[in-house]
Amino acid sequence: MCGMPSAESTQASVHEPDPVRPTKEDEVAAAGSELIGGPLGRRALLGASWWTPVRVIALVAIGMFALGLVQKAPCYNGAWFFGASSQYTHACYSDIPHLYQGRGFADGLVPYFDRLPGDMQYLEYPVLTGVFMEVASWLTPGSGTIQYQEQWYWMVNAGMLMVCAAVIAVCVTRTHARRPWDGLLVALAPAAALTATINWDLLAVALTAAAMLMWSRGRSLAFGVLLGLATAAKLYPFLLLGPLMVLCWRAGRWRAFGTALGGAAAAWVVVNGPVMLFAFEGWSKFYTFSQERGVDFGSFWLIMAQNSDDPLSTDTVNTLATLLMLASCAAVAALALTAPRRPRFAQLAFLIVAAFILTNKVYSPQYVLWLVPLAALARPKWRDYLIWQTCEVAYFLGIWLYLAYTTSGDAHKGLPTDGYHWAIALHLLGTLYLCVMVVRDIFLPDRDPVRRAGDDDPSGGVLDGAEDVFVLGPAARPRRQVTAQFDGPPVEWGKPGATGGSL
Repeated sequence: MCGMPSAESTQASVHEPDPVRPTKEDEVAAAGSELIGGPLGRRALLGASWWTPVRVIALVAIGMFALGLVQKAPCYNGAWFFGASSQYTHACYSDIPHLYQGRGFADGLVPYFDRLPGDMQYLEYPVLTGVFMEVASWLTPGSGTIQYQEQWYWMVNAGMLMVCAAVIAVCVTRTHARRPWDGLLVALAPAAALTATINWDLLAVALTAAAMLMWSRGRSLAFGVLLGLATAAKLYPFLLLGPLMVLCWRAGRWRAFGTALGGAAAAWVVVNGPVMLFAFEGWSKFYTFSQERGVDFGSFWLIMAQNSDDPLSTDTVNTLATLLMLASCAAVAALALTAPRRPRFAQLAFLIVAAFILTNKVYSPQYVLWLVPLAALARPKWRDYLIWQTCEVAYFLGIWLYLAYTTSGDAHKGLPTDGYHWAIALHLLGTLYLCVMVVRDIFLPDRDPVRRAGDDDPSGGVLDGAEDVFVLGPAARPRRQVTAQFDGPPVEWGKPGATGGSL
């Protein structure tokens, strides 16, 4: 589905309509292409084959997802069911088979309405994820041993999540119309393949990626509805509304933002309203559990707690984490209003979700899925992306080896506490590194891979090429001279904006 060019498209976009070839502008992509015959030649016929970028990337994503399933084979064949630590030593743990019985699906209990017999009184997941889990249980055979049913439940969920993975790859491929091959960043992400079936996060990620695609096409209402559904599946997607509000403020696009906000609120209420009305205690379990949960795996709070004789209370950590997140939101808003050129939507979306991950009191390994499509849109540079992915794979291995160490008794097989802290630090540093590169691109648009190709904000929808109507400081300059070493000519980006609101 292709939209008509906007009347406010940038001049560079008009003169450079051809798709961007990563092997021409990215040295890592060019080197990697040698595995399949080398960079694309300048006389190659693009779009003349059935093998379009969307189809290729969707198949690659499915292939990588399948490799992730193979990686879970040792657990599927026994480690989930026998031995306390073998699922950790094989790094193939998944919540899915364990929660089939642990959350009442094996007994036919209705999520949120029926009380669970264990310590967790109700299902602790948002409503749309609960629906996803329930549908998978309907497709799981109710006969045979519990091990057989749990294996089936995992396979059914894996099939449904594979569809989500393909949707994510396709949506990212089509969001930046001139940069379809950036979708390979998502399809080939090793951390995504390893974590795809640990939990149900791919549902929310797929809905968020689809929402981003709709916004890029100027469909504000569809964006809002999809983002509302994503928030009904996982809490983090609603964070994208903050950066979008500030960007629409700077560009004076309040009507589009209002439509998106209304659509998001309506979709969220439609999903959550009936459960809130008839099973409020079960519905609220997700929120109370998140509030009461103590410092957990993957966060810098855990490093502090495990190295302190008097660790902070949960309430104190909640307060401090909230203050850090609010400070991050203020910093992102200031960046959006003072940058020399209005930042791209994908850049700020990545930064706000990364800030939530960095300041949160828990980081489960599958949370990397939240950032994968946003990172591909915000910083489509293979070197930086692979540095970050390497850190995330190291953390993936680190957490399972740490759990193997803590569950293997006197044998102490795995990674001790100090080693696990280094794995956490590596994850934090990798995410911070990518954030720094995105912020640098915002202040120096000539270094942004997307804007170097002549685009303004291809994922910005109504923001793409729009004039500024409110800025703070010396923003919206028609050209910024870069004093650092830089290969390539200066790039014109967007239009010089009105500065009536600048200070």
